[in-house]
Amino acid sequence: MDERLQFVARRLAGEPMADLCREFGISRKTGYKIFERYQECGVQGLTDRSRRPHHYAHKLPFQVENYTLNVKREHPTWGARKIRERLIRRFSGIKIPAKSTIHALLDRHGFVERRGRFRRRAQGTALSLGQRPNELWCTDYKGEFLLGNRQYCYPLTVTDHASRYLFTCEALSSTREEYAFAVFERLFKERGLPANNKERPHEALNMKCPADVYTASTRPYQGLPDIDYPFHDRTIVVTHCGRICLGRKKINFSTVFAGQAVGIKEVQDDIWLVSFMDYDLGYFDLETRVLEPLENPFGPKVLPM
Repeated sequence: MDERLQFVARRLAGEPMADLCREFGISRKTGYKIFERYQECGVQGLTDRSRRPHHYAHKLPFQVENYTLNVKREHPTWGARKIRERLIRRFSGIKIPAKSTIHALLDRHGFVERRGRFRRRAQGTALSLGQRPNELWCTDYKGEFLLGNRQYCYPLTVTDHASRYLFTCEALSSTREEYAFAVFERLFKERGLPANNKERPHEALNMKCPADVYTASTRPYQGLPDIDYPFHDRTIVVTHCGRICLGRKKINFSTVFAGQAVGIKEVQDDIWLVSFMDYDLGYFDLETRVLEPLENPFGPKVLPM
C-alpha cells in the first residue's frame, strides 16, 4: 500500500502518468485504475479488495435438486447445460437455476470428475442405457478382411441395443459416407427411426432437441428430369474417365461429369461450346482438345436454353 500512496501523491503533485507507470513498473491501465480508486474511495480504495463473491447461490428447492440428480444418474454423460434444458421443460412455474449452480450441485454429490494436471487422452462418449427396443441403435464397422479378388470388405452392422437384434450386416467395398448413408436410408424406411432422436438436447441447436427444430420439406422428390439439349448440335455422355468423345477425338473434360449428358455446339469454326443442363461451362477446339472454362458459368448464356 505504501507504494500506491507514493504513486498517488506524486501523481497529485503533477508528475506525468506515463513516467510514473514506467518508474513503478506497471501498465498505464493499472496506473489509471489506482488513481481512480483513490479519487472515488480515498486511501481505503488503495487497499487490496476481497475476492470473495458478493452473492451466493440460493439453495435449490428439494424437487429441483432431486430431479437434477435423477437426470444425471439416468444420463451420466450429460453436463449442466443439457440438464438445465431438461429442468426448463419439466418445471414451468419456478425460476430455473443457472448452469453454474447445477454444476456445483453435481460436484457436491460426486458427479463431477476432478481434472488432474496432465491432459488425458480423449475417450468416446458412453452409450446411454437402452431399456426398450428402438430406444438406442448401435452401428459399427466390424473390422475389414481381404477377399479372394484382393479387394477389402468392410462389414457395416446396425443392431438394437436392448434386444441385440441385428437389423442389417452390409458388405461394403469402402467406408465412404455415401455407402453408409444408403444403408441407413433403406433401414429407416424398413424399421423407422430410433426413439431417442427426440430426447437429447444439442448444444449446436441452443439446447433444443432435433425434433423441436426439424420440419419435413414440402418439396417432394421427383428425381432428375431427362436432360436434352435441343439448341445444341449433339448430346454426348461423358466417359467414366471424364472425357468427351467427338469422333476419334477425345477432349479432356472432368470426372465430376462422368456418366452425365452434356450438350455441345460449334459456335465458330472448330470451336465448340459445352453446356450442362442450363449452364454453359466452356469451350474447346479439336486441335488442343482441352476445355477452356468460362470465367463465370452462372453468368449470361451464349445460347438460349
